Amino acid sequence: MTRTGLSVPSNIAEGMTRGTLKDKCRFLLIAKGSCAELRTQIYIGIDIGYIDKAIGHRWIQETREIAAMLSGLVGKLTNE
Repeated sequence: MTRTGLSVPSNIAEGMTRGTLKDKCRFLLIAKGSCAELRTQIYIGIDIGYIDKAIGHRWIQETREIAAMLSGLVGKLTNE
């Protein structure tokens, strides 16, 4: 979960330094995919009792919000 969580901001940072719009969007979409991967790991952690249910559901909501922000950023970049 730590590696997956760290890949989100790392891919955003790498993507935003890329020279082309296509590369920027590709890395932002990879970051969005990492949000989905992290969300799955959180669900599993809740199911097996490693993560408190209330905390886990808050984290799940945060991954959804981050994914939505990434989608919005991709949309903004591609509509310019």
